[in-house]
Amino acid sequence: TLLWETLAKQFVEYEQVAPFLIPEDQQRRLLDFLPLFLQAWEQSAGLVVFPNIQLLAGEVSKLLTKEIKRNLNGKPAEEARLALEQFLQQKVEAEDGHLLLKSVYLLSRTDLRTMWNIIGSGLPAALMQCLYLFFTFPLKKTSDDGETSEDGAQTQEMLVEIMLNMYREEQGVEELLAADKLQSLIIATASLWDQCSHSWKVPTGCVLRTISKAQTKNSIVYLQAVDCIKIAVQNLFKLADTLPASDVCEAASIVLCFVKDSYPVSSALLVEFESNDGYQLLLKILLRCEGLQQNEGDPYLDEILDMLTCLTTCGKTELKVSGNIVHPQLPHFNFEWTQSSGMTVKNLQAFQVLQSIFQRSNDEHLCGRILAAIGTIWAWDRANFFLLEWTLQPISQFTDIIHFKPHPVQVQFFRLVESIVLDLSYVPHEILKKVQYLIKENIVPFCTLTALQCLLSMTQKDLLFSDIFRDSGFLGLLLALLRKQAKILRKSAGTQLPGPEEGTEKELNAVMLKMVAALTVRSVRNTVVLKDYGMVPYIKIFLDDECYRSATLSILEQLSVINYEEYMSIIIGALCSSTQGELSLKLDLLKSLLRILESPKSHSAFRICSGFNGLLSLLSDMEGALQDPPSGLWTAFGQNCILELVFYTLQGITAALHLDPVNSSFFQRSGLFEKMAEDLGSLGCFWTQGEWQIPLSLEKKRTFAEFLDAAFCSSEPFPLWLKNCIWILNFLDHMAKGTLHQESYFKERKAEMEKASTDDQEGPQGQEEHPVVFKRAGNKLPASAYRLWGNPEEKLEMRACTIVHPGAVCVMVRLLPKLYKEGHAQLSQEIQCAVVDHIQSLVKSEKSRQVMCESGLLSTIITSCQDAFCNESHPLHLSLTRVFEKLASQAIEPDVLR
Repeated sequence: TLLWETLAKQFVEYEQVAPFLIPEDQQRRLLDFLPLFLQAWEQSAGLVVFPNIQLLAGEVSKLLTKEIKRNLNGKPAEEARLALEQFLQQKVEAEDGHLLLKSVYLLSRTDLRTMWNIIGSGLPAALMQCLYLFFTFPLKKTSDDGETSEDGAQTQEMLVEIMLNMYREEQGVEELLAADKLQSLIIATASLWDQCSHSWKVPTGCVLRTISKAQTKNSIVYLQAVDCIKIAVQNLFKLADTLPASDVCEAASIVLCFVKDSYPVSSALLVEFESNDGYQLLLKILLRCEGLQQNEGDPYLDEILDMLTCLTTCGKTELKVSGNIVHPQLPHFNFEWTQSSGMTVKNLQAFQVLQSIFQRSNDEHLCGRILAAIGTIWAWDRANFFLLEWTLQPISQFTDIIHFKPHPVQVQFFRLVESIVLDLSYVPHEILKKVQYLIKENIVPFCTLTALQCLLSMTQKDLLFSDIFRDSGFLGLLLALLRKQAKILRKSAGTQLPGPEEGTEKELNAVMLKMVAALTVRSVRNTVVLKDYGMVPYIKIFLDDECYRSATLSILEQLSVINYEEYMSIIIGALCSSTQGELSLKLDLLKSLLRILESPKSHSAFRICSGFNGLLSLLSDMEGALQDPPSGLWTAFGQNCILELVFYTLQGITAALHLDPVNSSFFQRSGLFEKMAEDLGSLGCFWTQGEWQIPLSLEKKRTFAEFLDAAFCSSEPFPLWLKNCIWILNFLDHMAKGTLHQESYFKERKAEMEKASTDDQEGPQGQEEHPVVFKRAGNKLPASAYRLWGNPEEKLEMRACTIVHPGAVCVMVRLLPKLYKEGHAQLSQEIQCAVVDHIQSLVKSEKSRQVMCESGLLSTIITSCQDAFCNESHPLHLSLTRVFEKLASQAIEPDVLR
């Protein structure tokens, strides 16, 4: 503060004596003061406490202006340029020119009033003359080393920032009009770009762009009066033939800035640009940019395209067009717009340049930028799509040539088409007809695929497209194409070797199937069309390939709406004809079947088409699948997948029995529960090699719930065979309660379980992936993990259970003697006891006992568990007797008495 006070006093003294000094002494006093001022500035970190700073800025700026003019006066251009460089650079300590320049540089960064004093000194015009010389007349050296030295770079940086600070103000631009260097510099950039100083190209562009943004009415009149834009355009036409495309873009972008930025003030420069073939110049320049590398020519190429895009909204009057809205349209489409956003297209000439570039160029970057520009114009005002499409029809015309463009451009184009529906909620019928024709011709398979994906996305948005694409004949076209492909598939039978073309064709088939699936979903009329075309036998062919299967099943599921029996016949037939190794196919078919069985109307069709026998045959085909170690084809599958197949098979049976007395009676009378027990018992995890073993005295006795907890949640090693048995018993438990078909455990819970530790449960056996990966060290699973069996913390024996399918309990009883493994006698009998106790808990209510008796459970106990039932010393004897007594109190069956 003391230093600033001292300086303030010194400057007051200078002001007092200056009028009485000769100019040389006055100048010397000021120059002597400036080093102290700069020193104070540096010591106060730019914090200025100087009351007369505006006056100081004016004095210093006037002196700098005077010295610049003195160095320029009477000298040829090249000599003047060299003199300026020597004057402004710091060659020796306390060089006057550099001292003045640095002082003005610091003062120009203070406040607006100080800047106005600098502008009023005449410095804007003087520095513009300097910039013109530096840009136009490069030093005659072998390189620009002199211009890019450390001192030179510092001088350049200060000069440019002073100019940027001055020319941001309209007053600074007005000061330029007294001289002719502004229009001279603009024209020089358009004519001497290849001959100018390389190190001054970017700074000159920055300064001119800053001036462009601050144009005034007077500056526009000045540029128009000297034909600045006209001459610049003419010169650029010449450069466009000789210079590299990136250089022409850089030069042209400067001229175009003045045209675009001046429009809000006056349209004069735009009119001059248009009158002198400015748009033809831009078209010529932009087409020369074909083949540029992604970063070569950027950002100037992008800048020109951005400015050209902005020019599309520059016009005096709104476009008056009338179009015909073709119906049907989406329900929320509203064509009426009353208030203009000010961003509607008014300049079709500018847009025609963008349109012509896309039509004439196949350059990926250039075409991509044009499409992005069109998307931007639509985003400015939704009316722009209609204004353009009803006049120049860009999208409609682009559709005719899009297959010639690079693949990324095709993808971008069809996203733009898709946005017409998704963002504008408009159905462009004429464009869609052309897209459908493009698909029909299939000139470029990738383009066909991309177009089809676009229409698929639209179809998934609204059901209206199901009617539109049926009435246009597109559904029929797809069915004909799929019929042809199905015949090819049937003939080849997997003999074709995969290649790039086959890969695209395969993906195309997959999307066609998805499209047909989307067109038939919730559309009975379209499903009838598919059936009337005789497509069902051909659609079935696509089931075998996994990449087609999801869409194919979706189509067949829609078919079930009009004919359940036909659907059931196809699915059950496919299940029965599938080979042992086609496990994925079986799972997908079963999941589809479950979706249809949610409708009670499908149950009778399932029974009529031998659905029960078909699903049980899957279990029969899995004989030995869960044995440890696995053998044969089953070694290729994890036991998780095999258990999943068992689960979905039992789910399908449960779903078909659910609330259907006819199916339940059929299943019971046909002895299918007995067959189910036989098939499950042969899976490989149950004991099949002999009779019940000699009973042991049990050291401990756990409940069924505790077994579940021990098997899956604790660190206790558990044999794999027992885990598999527990899974199957729990499936049967849920089946008995009629809830198994409502579970989606394997689908929804897998991700949750994968967060648990993957530590092995029991050495080598634990290497096999299990349906759930359980934590060790006694950590509990989340409650949702027990979805199939409930939380083991709750005593199953205490819960009141309603038995819906007692035959499933009979299956559990039939499997009871097979819950055994050599080497695990103690554990085997313990789990047997736990299962019997669990069954006992299921027959507590009178209603449960009644349905159990009707199912023949008493007979099953005697025939399946005779050794244990008749041997008082057997650990199971007491539990089986209690179950028997509870059932006998309800009713004794004649065969039991016998």
